[in-house]
Amino acid sequence: MKHFRRFVLIVIGTVTYIFVPGLQAQEMDPEYLESCTSIMAGKDATADGSVITSHTCDAWYRTWIDFVPAQKHKAGEMHKVYKGTLHTSTPYSMEGVKLAGEIPEAPHTYAYLNTAYPSMNEKQLAIGETTFGGNRMLHNDKGMFLIEELERIALQRCTTAREAIRLIGELIKEYGYADYGECITLADPKEVWQMEIVGEGPDRIGGVWAAERIPDDHVGIAANISRIGEIDLKDPDHFMASENVFKVAKKLGLWDGKEPFKFWKAYGHTKKPFSIREYYVLSTLAPSLHLSYDADELPFSVKPEKKVDVRQVLAFFRTTYDGTQWEMIRNLKVPYRHRDEHDSLVTDTIISPAAHPWLARDKRTLLNTLKPGVVKRDRPISVQYCAYSWIVQLRGDLPDAIGGRMWFGLDIPRLGARIPIYAGNLSVPESFRIGGEDHFSRRSALWAFRRANRLALVNWGKGKKVIEPVVMEYEDKAFDELPYIEAQAQKLLKKDRTNAAAGDTTQLAREYLTRYSNDFVRAVTDRWWELGDKLWVMMRWSF
Repeated sequence: MKHFRRFVLIVIGTVTYIFVPGLQAQEMDPEYLESCTSIMAGKDATADGSVITSHTCDAWYRTWIDFVPAQKHKAGEMHKVYKGTLHTSTPYSMEGVKLAGEIPEAPHTYAYLNTAYPSMNEKQLAIGETTFGGNRMLHNDKGMFLIEELERIALQRCTTAREAIRLIGELIKEYGYADYGECITLADPKEVWQMEIVGEGPDRIGGVWAAERIPDDHVGIAANISRIGEIDLKDPDHFMASENVFKVAKKLGLWDGKEPFKFWKAYGHTKKPFSIREYYVLSTLAPSLHLSYDADELPFSVKPEKKVDVRQVLAFFRTTYDGTQWEMIRNLKVPYRHRDEHDSLVTDTIISPAAHPWLARDKRTLLNTLKPGVVKRDRPISVQYCAYSWIVQLRGDLPDAIGGRMWFGLDIPRLGARIPIYAGNLSVPESFRIGGEDHFSRRSALWAFRRANRLALVNWGKGKKVIEPVVMEYEDKAFDELPYIEAQAQKLLKKDRTNAAAGDTTQLAREYLTRYSNDFVRAVTDRWWELGDKLWVMMRWSF
């Protein structure tokens, strides 16, 4: 009977999870579906002097990516602005997409990486994103722009974070903002800013925003909660805001005009400006501050006690709080009957092999039937409903084509290999240009990762021993190879310059970087298909 009970717990707790991600999302409370995290670091806070920003796209958004080339436009041409691009299946599909309006086209645009939330351009400008929702009374869907379209236009037209902030502010004022509360983290090789945007209310289609710079020697994090506090507009080197930022708050009764104005308190619609993700990262990097999770407010950013290496940020993206009081599987125990060293039958309680950090609450409750109550779930950065994620390094001591280096991954951040993609790349493999959220496809790279990763969760005790070493194998491989790859690319840049009369002065280097990245994609994708096949066989006895 005990073995049968264990069998039922494991089957119910895992089988429905394997290939039905949409069902998993529907079963979770809205608070657990909060999507996206961005960690930022200034150039003096990192070990190599790079500026960092990042993004986890934690929802069932499109997973295809593509490079959009630089373009030239004639006077009078118009740029189409769309709504609904987050759920298309290929770069050519327009299902569910609606034209929101048009604005004058720029004479020249920069090439950019077209992820669901457009992310990096050829000039080392990168933009992360995290939704915080804000007060719903501020929302007005009659505005032209959703946040992803603002990011797209900024990457097409701007080369610096400040320039992008100003452009986005101008577009919001002129054409209106139609999204809920959004935070974007804008970075270039010199600095990184956090910009938070909300609507202006039901009677106006404009918008309200504030931006605060992460100090060069600090690290910040944004994770679905408005975090910008007091705004000192007399210090334009660290703060920017829309001209109506105070006026709208007073008009709508969100600020009394007497107490110190804090953007998060007026517009964030939250009790305090942080949750476990912000606390975990900031307290880990600056333990001597003795930050408290019970505090009413945390610092906007912290100076890390040791310079941050990009691999530490990659590790943060994998975290599920293992070994801490927030560990995701700490109480998920089931009875286990076995023979001891004296050949006597004994019963122990062990962490269920079906228990993993990404269980929905009802599955966690089921596995905790031996104990009363429900274990509280504090979501980590690494969640099972992640479409894709990336961390980008922006390096001012290198040419733009090489200096912008992104670490891209599909599906659960803890279980996917990181693929280096450069600002100068020209394309991605076809498997990256085919989405897979609405159907299984062997042509889509997403499903190589999603299939293997979900099978690993059937028996996490065994599955993690298959997946996680390979994740680190490819991460080590990239870090071992990239110094040579980048040195070769710089040599090719010198050759390019000698052929400047032919046009593009970076073509050979960009082709070389593209070949390397795309070969890396193909190797990793093939390996994950193989891992999935191996796990199919391994997991046949898991029940």
